[in-house]
Amino acid sequence: MQYKFGRLAAAIPMLIIFAGCAGMSAQDKGTAIGAGIGAVGGAVLTGGSALGTVGGAAVGGVVGHEVTKHKD
Repeated sequence: MQYKFGRLAAAIPMLIIFAGCAGMSAQDKGTAIGAGIGAVGGAVLTGGSALGTVGGAAVGGVVGHEVTKHKD
């Protein structure tokens, strides 16, 4: 019973996050995805330090924003 509850508890926040992304532009999605990936990378590289996580999220967000920028 404990195992099933843990999976459900992990699935609910993911569904809420994905539902919130429905109205985002491609550039907004790129920024959010980049920030998420950067936060994980920063946490891993700095051993879970809060500063590394926040710094990674900031760098990843900027990279994701720039990669998905419209080229006129």
